[in-house]
Amino acid sequence: MSDYASESMTDTKSEKIRKDDAEWRKSLSDEQYYVTRRKGTEPPFTGEYESTQTPGTYVCVCCGQPLFSSSAKYHSGSGWPSFWQPLAAENVEMTRDGSHGMERVEVMCSRCEAHLGHVFEDGPRPTGLRFCINSAALRLDQKTAQKIDPDNDPKIDSSKT
Repeated sequence: MSDYASESMTDTKSEKIRKDDAEWRKSLSDEQYYVTRRKGTEPPFTGEYESTQTPGTYVCVCCGQPLFSSSAKYHSGSGWPSFWQPLAAENVEMTRDGSHGMERVEVMCSRCEAHLGHVFEDGPRPTGLRFCINSAALRLDQKTAQKIDPDNDPKIDSSKT
């Protein structure tokens, strides 16, 4: 991992964030709570960041962990913000999701286990991945425009799916 990535995550990766349901409800809007804590999905083409092109770092709305760089964001036409790579592979967790009669791979924040969205293998090069993420799970930090780590090669680990 490059120096910029390890420096940027020093403060946020220290330990898991654990809160009870009442604490999450108090700190999040109704939509943020529904999406991140109840594994909900915002309607397509309605999210704040779906078509945003503003430079910055997308962080977890629940815990502030850096998740995605605007430099990896692209317009997929899916209706949700899409990224071809996370800022650092260790900042997201991926697990099999068989809900709603579909087989998908869920993406979660590795620090607080917030549901972020899903990842699909139909994205652009160089990864071929499309991280389809709910705007309600993100906050755009325009002050920090972190670059992605070119050695960060996220793979969908089939042993976890």
